[in-house]
Amino acid sequence: MQNKNALPILFFVMFLVMIGFGIIIPVLPFYAEQIGASPTELGLLMAVYSFMQLIFAPIWGRVSDRIGRKPVMMIGIAGLGISFLIQGLSTQLWMLFAARIIGGILSSANMPTAMAYVADITTEENRGKGMGIIGAATGLGFVFGPAVGGIFSKISLGLPFLLASASSFITLILVFLLLKESSEKKSVEKRPSLLEAFNGPTSILFVMQLLISLSLSGLEATFAYFAAKKAGIDTVELGYVFMIMGFASAIIQGGLVGRLTKKYGERMVIQGGIIVSAIGFGLILLVNSFLTAAVYLTIFGIGNGVIRPSVSALLTKTSTAGHGSSTGLLSSFDSLGRIIGPPMGGWLFSITIGLPYISGAVLSVLALILFQIYRPVAKMVKEN
Repeated sequence: MQNKNALPILFFVMFLVMIGFGIIIPVLPFYAEQIGASPTELGLLMAVYSFMQLIFAPIWGRVSDRIGRKPVMMIGIAGLGISFLIQGLSTQLWMLFAARIIGGILSSANMPTAMAYVADITTEENRGKGMGIIGAATGLGFVFGPAVGGIFSKISLGLPFLLASASSFITLILVFLLLKESSEKKSVEKRPSLLEAFNGPTSILFVMQLLISLSLSGLEATFAYFAAKKAGIDTVELGYVFMIMGFASAIIQGGLVGRLTKKYGERMVIQGGIIVSAIGFGLILLVNSFLTAAVYLTIFGIGNGVIRPSVSALLTKTSTAGHGSSTGLLSSFDSLGRIIGPPMGGWLFSITIGLPYISGAVLSVLALILFQIYRPVAKMVKEN
């Protein structure tokens, strides 16, 4: 369809993007706390980023349908670089909030545009493999990013943000030089509406993604505190925990998602991923050491990691709207979960430290039930 090098280049680009994003994950809670943020304010700090993505991801997706994927992706990567730079130089809490708002607005272009790019250059048969490669890039970013962030946080809690900014601007240059445009803009006769993207059987995929995102973001907002209290894990060890989880997730997504979806169909893979992630939530309650934290979070990460690529592949096959509009709206629902999840997770954590993970397991079961009873989704796609 497009040149054979497009997918490996896109993989490398998203890998670098996620390295930058992953660098700050084990550091942000402690960095915000150092500046003066309470656990509730930390939750709001994470939520405001997602609120901007909720609003702007569908817009960027529609723009990419009109003007092409490459310029929109460059806007998103530049936004990340600017946001990380401001965060690294922040001395007051309002500066962190400003940086997160700017980053949320601009970086919301990245994931929906990358998924739309994959949909542009792959056949329906290989769509799951392509989306899995994007997931693998994300996973590998988490292999190296959090470990780097944890190590350099020992020098300064602000240094990982500056490294993330540098990584983003290097990636921006590579995109400009190497990545070719994928969409045929002339074939887009009209701007697809969001109502057209949120249409019929595909609507179940958006609602399910909301529940999955809600449970995941509650874990992300509280796991640093949970691991410290239950097992005495510091930022360096936490970075390695996320590294192990990311490596396992990358192997599964890059090597198995394509094969599994081709053999069993996206629907079966999604269901299996939800079940495994629910089990992972339950196991996290039993964390009492670095080893158990790494193993149990990895089990959760493997299950959760195969869901998004499979949902994205299924969505681009069934939606009647443009690829950018559909994946942008999916990212918007993902962001909605990330708005509600962190403050909810912080609130549940304040009641009892295991409650965010109990609620995560419950939400996973609800997502599974919802997906099971909505049969029309499965009927719209050839599973074999």
